[in-house]
Amino acid sequence: MNLTSVARYCILLTISSLLICCRPENAQQLNVNPLKYKKIKMKNLLGINAFEWDFLQDPHNPNDGSKIYEPKMDMMKSFTAVRHYMDWEKLEDKPGIYSFNPTTRGGWNYDAIYARCKMEGITVLACLKNTPDWLFNTYPAGQRDVDDIPVKGGVGKENPDSYVEQAKAIFQFAARYGSNKNIDTSLITLNHTPRWSGDVVNQTKVGLNLIKYVECNNEPDKWWKGKKAQQTGREYAANLSAFYDGNKGKMGKNVGVKTADPNMKVVMGGLAKADVKFVREMVEWCKENRGYKPDGSIDLCFDVINYHLYSNDNTGWFAKFKSNKRGVAPETNTMGEIADSFVALAGELGKNMEVWTTETGYDLKEESIQGAIPIGAKSVLLTQADWILRTSLMYARHGINRVFFYQAYDSDAPGSDSKNPFGTSGLLNEGKRRPAADYLLQVNKLMGEYVYDNTIYQDPLVDIYKLNDKTMYVLVIPDEHDRKGEYTLDLHQAKKARIYTLKPGADSMTAKDYNTQNGKLKVAVTETPTFVEAL
Repeated sequence: MNLTSVARYCILLTISSLLICCRPENAQQLNVNPLKYKKIKMKNLLGINAFEWDFLQDPHNPNDGSKIYEPKMDMMKSFTAVRHYMDWEKLEDKPGIYSFNPTTRGGWNYDAIYARCKMEGITVLACLKNTPDWLFNTYPAGQRDVDDIPVKGGVGKENPDSYVEQAKAIFQFAARYGSNKNIDTSLITLNHTPRWSGDVVNQTKVGLNLIKYVECNNEPDKWWKGKKAQQTGREYAANLSAFYDGNKGKMGKNVGVKTADPNMKVVMGGLAKADVKFVREMVEWCKENRGYKPDGSIDLCFDVINYHLYSNDNTGWFAKFKSNKRGVAPETNTMGEIADSFVALAGELGKNMEVWTTETGYDLKEESIQGAIPIGAKSVLLTQADWILRTSLMYARHGINRVFFYQAYDSDAPGSDSKNPFGTSGLLNEGKRRPAADYLLQVNKLMGEYVYDNTIYQDPLVDIYKLNDKTMYVLVIPDEHDRKGEYTLDLHQAKKARIYTLKPGADSMTAKDYNTQNGKLKVAVTETPTFVEAL
């Protein structure tokens, strides 16, 4: 090394030493957020999966089973969005005859649910799922099941025409609940048969403007069900092409979502196996069979990419998880990397392409592969609450536009145990919120309109959310060992700060004001998120 090199090295070493010595405690390095343009709103990460009976009275109730049951509705207000599991057979009891208010099967009133959700500011994603019996009965005996691919037995699964029955059903739904009022009502075929004398059923209505999003089936890649239920990416793309716009309008005037309402968005069915290769297969099919739009983009048959992922040990086929035979905290595995792969593909397809995850969550049973665990003094319920909220925060960092948790209520009846790993995953319980629902409600009240801006520290995680000139800091230790710490937050010369603390069993967080020291505030941080606002 020559003298010039030595001198240069000494100067660099001196500067580096000075920078290290002068670095303030918890120096905040503001990294560039390349996904800032996505404007991820906090409220869009607080959705839930639910059924019609989570809103309505028993339809056989002699009082009036078609009305919203207010105690249940109060519970559903804990969430900002609902993914409605909607069985196709309820809409179409017999081929070509549709029902919505009431549904021929069950007597449910979808009009009432959707209208009330809109009034309460709850976004609804209607997921048309399962194959009706009159269709799956075309399959050979021994292969008949609600999870069968929605085509008549023996037809080609990569031909959009094979999915005409489903595409006609969703046209009827989109015509009724979409925003287009200029629909030829001669295309609407409803069941008008009264259930009793004087009964008013299924009046012809179009353009009610209650639903903006529909989803084409649930988990079309059902690998555990075999080939009668499992579609490839190419087969599902053909299915979606019919569902989306009647295969570019070729299938008739009463086929497909966009044929009824061009403004309604089509969400692809949430994938059970969160593998981006499936979506790439769909894109390739669209290139070959739908071609390109005038602007040069691929003529896709979906508006939103969607996948499911639970933070547990049942994901070894596509990700490296350390097997604990239980659920794990969301930041401790590769869920973020998987999200990145979907968001990257969405970026390739267009700046406005959104990515959602419509199922995720944790169970309360110890033996469940997605079970939450007690941590320190925290019960399983409190850990479930922590991990569910932290899932939303994690997905904001990775550019996921919407999150829906599984699910509103337990699928297991109180006191029963079906051995289903999802059986006690509910966020509500017999007219009462569990802590997880408390936390989502409280976060929405505090900062639902705030937009994720950046993350300035990794351990603890320090996220910044903004709304106009307001800033909210969210701090959490991304661990599952009851770890605690302290972080010095730079609030930029603010003289006071308010710390908000989540409170199980309450409608709102607790708040306490503190004086800062030259704009800096030492904040105690735990595995439960803490919220700080400069005053």
